[in-house]
Amino acid sequence: MKMQFPAPKRDLRLDLFRGFANWAMFLGHVSSSVLAWFSFRNYGFSDGADLFVFISGYTSALVFGRKMVEDGFAFGASRLLRRVGQIYTAHVLLFVIYLASVHFFSNQFNAPDLIDRFNVGPLLASPVETITQGLLLRYKPLNLDVLPLYVVLMSAFPPVLWLMLRYRNWVMAGSILLYFAARQFGWNLPSFPSGVWYFNPFAWQLLFVLGAWLALGGANALHFLVRSKAVLIFGVAYLIFATAMTMAGQIPELQKLFPRVLFEAFNPNDKTNLAPYRFLHLAVLIILGARFIPIDAAGLQAVLWKPVIKCGQQSLEVFAVGIYLSFLAYFVLQTTSSGVIAQLLVGAGGISIMTTVAYYRSWSKRVEKHPHGHSNLLAVQKPLAPAGEAVQSGEEMTVSAA
Repeated sequence: MKMQFPAPKRDLRLDLFRGFANWAMFLGHVSSSVLAWFSFRNYGFSDGADLFVFISGYTSALVFGRKMVEDGFAFGASRLLRRVGQIYTAHVLLFVIYLASVHFFSNQFNAPDLIDRFNVGPLLASPVETITQGLLLRYKPLNLDVLPLYVVLMSAFPPVLWLMLRYRNWVMAGSILLYFAARQFGWNLPSFPSGVWYFNPFAWQLLFVLGAWLALGGANALHFLVRSKAVLIFGVAYLIFATAMTMAGQIPELQKLFPRVLFEAFNPNDKTNLAPYRFLHLAVLIILGARFIPIDAAGLQAVLWKPVIKCGQQSLEVFAVGIYLSFLAYFVLQTTSSGVIAQLLVGAGGISIMTTVAYYRSWSKRVEKHPHGHSNLLAVQKPLAPAGEAVQSGEEMTVSAA
C-alpha cells in the first residue's frame, strides 16, 4: 500500500523549537556561569542537542519519505545522500576554521590553555594524522560532535526510511532494541586519539528514528497521550522532578534535600549513551508541546518569534556559526572581562549574529532561486502563499533541518 503524504505545509513549531535549540546550544557551549542559565541544560535532563536530533529525524522523514514514495527509492536516496554531503561539507569547513582559529588565538594572545581546553593538542603532536582522522569523523575538537553524529545518522537513513515506509512499527521496535543493546554491551564508535564518541550514535539514533516514526504516522497512534489528563499530570510532575535533580547538580545546597542514592542516579547526566530518563524527559516535552501548541496556533505568527523561527529555518548555517561563536565568546570573556554584563553582552551579540546569518541565508536562497530579476516577474504572476504555508520546496525545508 502506497503511503499518502499530506500537502506540503511548513510546521512553524519545528522551526521555532529548532531555532531555540540552536540558541540554547550556543549559550550552553560558552563556559559561563550566567549564559548557561539561559540554555536548556540546567532545567532538565535533555537539552538542545536532543531536540535538534529529534526534529532532524522528523523533517528528514517527511521530505525524503515523500520523494521516495513519489519518485522511487533511488531518487529519494540520492537526494538524501546529497544532503549528507552538504552536512559533511559544513562540518569540514567548520572543523578547519575552528582548528585554525584556536591555534591562531592561542599563539597571538599567548593563551596556551586554549589548546587543551578545545582539544586541539593532537593537531600539534601529529597534524597530518589528526586532520585525516578529523575527515574520517574520529577526531573532534570540543563542541564539534553534533554534525558528525548527524552525518552518520543520515548516511544510514536511506534503507531505514525505505523500511519505515513499509514496516514503520517494526523499524521503531528495532531502533529500541539497538538502543538497549548499545547501552548493555557498550557499543560505540572509537575516537582519535583515544576514547569513544561523545554522542554514541547507536544510542542517539533512537531520537532520530522516533522523529521519523512520528512523522510517518506514529503521531496518530499516540495522539491519545496528548489528550490524556493522567499523562499531563505525570508529565508536569516529571518535569518538576527533572528540574530539581538537574539544578541540584549545579547548586550543592540543593543536594542535601535528596537522598544520596537518588541524586547519584541522575548526576552526572549520562548524555553520551542517552540515559532513559533523558529520553523520557524529551518525550514528555514533545507530548506537552503538542498539547498546548497546536500546529495552527495563532501565536506562532507573532512578530516576537520571527527571529527564532528564521534561525530554525536556516538551521545548518546558524548551527555552524553558533558553534564557532561559542569559541569566540569564550575567548573574548577570558581576555577582557567575565563579569555579568560582559557575559550578557557577548551572549546577545552572538544571538544577533546568528539571527543576521539566518536572514541573510533566507534572502540569498530566494535570490539564487530567482536570479536576474526574474523574481519580480514571478511575484506578479504568482500570488503570495498564505501565512504558515511552505514557500520553499520540500528539499529546501530539509536543508534547514541540520
